[in-house]
Formats: sequence, structure tokens, C-alpha cells
Amino acid sequence: MTQAKMKIKKGDKVVVIAGKNKGQKGEVLKAIPAESRVIVQGVNMVKRHNRPSQTSAGGIEQKEASIHVSNVALVDPKTGGATRVGYTVLKDGKKVRVARKSGETIG
Repeated sequence: MTQAKMKIKKGDKVVVIAGKNKGQKGEVLKAIPAESRVIVQGVNMVKRHNRPSQTSAGGIEQKEASIHVSNVALVDPKTGGATRVGYTVLKDGKKVRVARKSGETIG
């Protein structure tokens, strides 16, 4: 089975549009295309209990868990709201991502 192309990449500013973290904004730390999931900074925080080892003291660590890509939307560079992602080809032949709402290119 082929995996769907993810239009959200590492480093993008996104807003959560569904779930318990709805409305929160953050930057994508990691994209996992094989599972169609992303890890967003400061969103979907979970606690993990770590056993002490030679390198770490152990204890309760709080970190970001992955969230499905369908539950996040790109932040429009112009308005700051959620927008879908489209593609367009520039005059020099370069294919770039654009925000559907405002038409701004996503850098």
C-alpha cells in the first residue's frame, strides 16, 4: 500500500484543529510520513516514567506525543489562522507550496 503525501513538513507552524489540544499552535519538530503523524512542539504532552541508568537519573519525563496529520492545519502566514496547502509552479519552473486562504507562498 502506498502512503499518502504529507503536505506538512518539519519546521512548519501549525494549529491543532481537532482533539483535546484544539486551538494550540506550535512548530512541527518531526514528521513521520509512514504513519501520517507529526510531533508538534508543546502539543499533546504525555508523561513517561524512566528507570535510572548510567546516563540519566530517571524519574518522570514530560514530552510531546505524535498527533495525526489530519488533526493539524498549516498556519496562514498572512492571517495567522488555519489554511489548507496547495501547490503552484513559479515562472522559473520551481514548484512551491502555497496557502489556499491567502495565496502566500510557504517558505
